[in-house]
Order: sequence, then C-alpha cells, then structure tokens
Amino acid sequence: MQRYKYLLLLPCLALLLAACAQTKESGDKPTLTVTIEPLRYFAEAIAGDRFHVVSMVPEGSNPETYDPTPQQLVRLAESKAYLQIGNIGFEQAWIGKLKSNAPDLPFHDMSEGVELIHDAEAHTHGHAHTTDPHIWNSVTNARLIARNICRTLQQTDGEGKAYYQQRLDSLMEVLDRTDRKIREYLKDAGQAFVIYHPALTYFAKEYGLKQICIEAEGKEPSPAWLQRLIRICKENQVHTIFIQKEFDQRNAELIAGELGLKVTVINPLSYRWDEEMLHIAEALHRNSTNIAGNGQTAVD
Repeated sequence: MQRYKYLLLLPCLALLLAACAQTKESGDKPTLTVTIEPLRYFAEAIAGDRFHVVSMVPEGSNPETYDPTPQQLVRLAESKAYLQIGNIGFEQAWIGKLKSNAPDLPFHDMSEGVELIHDAEAHTHGHAHTTDPHIWNSVTNARLIARNICRTLQQTDGEGKAYYQQRLDSLMEVLDRTDRKIREYLKDAGQAFVIYHPALTYFAKEYGLKQICIEAEGKEPSPAWLQRLIRICKENQVHTIFIQKEFDQRNAELIAGELGLKVTVINPLSYRWDEEMLHIAEALHRNSTNIAGNGQTAVD
C-alpha cells in the first residue's frame, strides 16, 4: 500500500520539479506569459532583461487546437501578467479556463486599437467567429501590438518605464526597416498568391495583395473546389503557393503541379517575426521574377 502512495505522488513531484526548473532558468526574473511565439518576439524585444517571457502555444503547434500542459498551468499562476493576441482559437477555447486557474493574474489584450477584419469569408478561415485573428502578420498591426506591450509593461513595472520606452523606440526602427524591405520586394511581385490556411489576410490587405485560400470552411477542400481554385489561380496569374508546416501539403502540391509551380513553406507563427515577414515577401518577389525571366520558379 505504501508503494502505491509513492506512485501517486510522482505526478505531483514532476510538476514541482518542472516549476523549479523554470524558476532557475529564468534567473528569478518575473515571468510574462503570452499566447504565441510572434507575441513573445515583440514582448522580449521590449521587456529586455527585466522579464522572462514564455509562450502558451509552443513553436510548431497549431494555436487553433493546442491544449496547455499541466506544467504550463502550474507556471501560469507565477506570471506577473498574461498578454493575449486577441481572437485566436486557443484563446477562444482557453482564456476563460486560464482566468479561473489564475484568478489574480492580470490579462491584457494586445489587439487593442487594431482594425480587425470582419467578413463573410472569415467562416472559410476555419474559425467559429467572423474575426480574422492573424493580426500580427502586418507591420501596421505590429506597431500597435508593440505599443500595447510597452504600455502594459509600464503599468506592471513602473520602475522600468523609461527603459521600456527606449526599447520600444528601437523595436519601431526594426519594424520600419522591415516594412521598407517588404515594399521593395513587392515592387516586382505578383498581386495574388495561394495559401492553405489564410494566415496572411492582414499582410495582403496592407500591401494590396490578393490571398486565395485552399482551405474551405476549415476543412479539406473537395475535388470540385480544387478545380475551381486552379481556374482562379490561372485567372489571377498566381506565381506563389504558400503552405504552413502544421498543415497537410498534398492539396497545395496538387494545385502547384497543375500550375507548374513549387510550394513555398512558410511559418507565420515563427518567433523570428521580422525574418519570416521578409521570407514571405522575398518568395513573392523571387517567384514572380523567375516566372518573368525563364518560366520557372524556385523550389523552397
């Protein structure tokens, strides 16, 4: 009987050890929790060495379906604040439960001030609501997110007010450079692109592009829809087909084969937000110029 008591204690000991390891890793700095990796990028850029920032949805996971681990729930209560992106699936499903799990933890919405996209097409994005949640994939929105983070940190840690403002100013310079490089790439790029899951709605709106989505109502497309998509792609002279690594590539590759193109793998959930935005813009530029030059696209 004593043996079984020890076995029952093992899960609790594992959670305790994980929490202790996290505290040691963060160097006793206070912790900020955010929802996704791009938000961690912005938060770390402004928080500097005054906070340890962790993501609830780790790199490579789908924020529409991810469930937090018991270890994450234990660590959440130790955070100084939770920064949410606003409308993504993980938050729709879990924010209420996270607040109940950590009732004293302040939650802050980083989408404040963002002009959200609401339309009938949002239902084809695989979300139960009509708001496109991928607000971070836009430099304009990134600036707003960064300002919201700075204001939240200044409220949370008043002693670092000037420090956070200085780091915000430095981040704004990075955002401005990223925007200029994107616009330079897109000067000679095609105006339409295909993507499996519509994560680039705000990117397309900001730079006057047309996003054509393979996903239909959050489900695998039917053969009839695929045939229609191929016609749409030809009509819009599509040169680039994007696929996110967390989604099946088969249908994207089928369309690419029909059009004589290659798929380009992107990761709009990457921690390296600036590098990923430039990768997307560079791919649009390269594929269009290759088509114009010799009728071939580069393989990514």
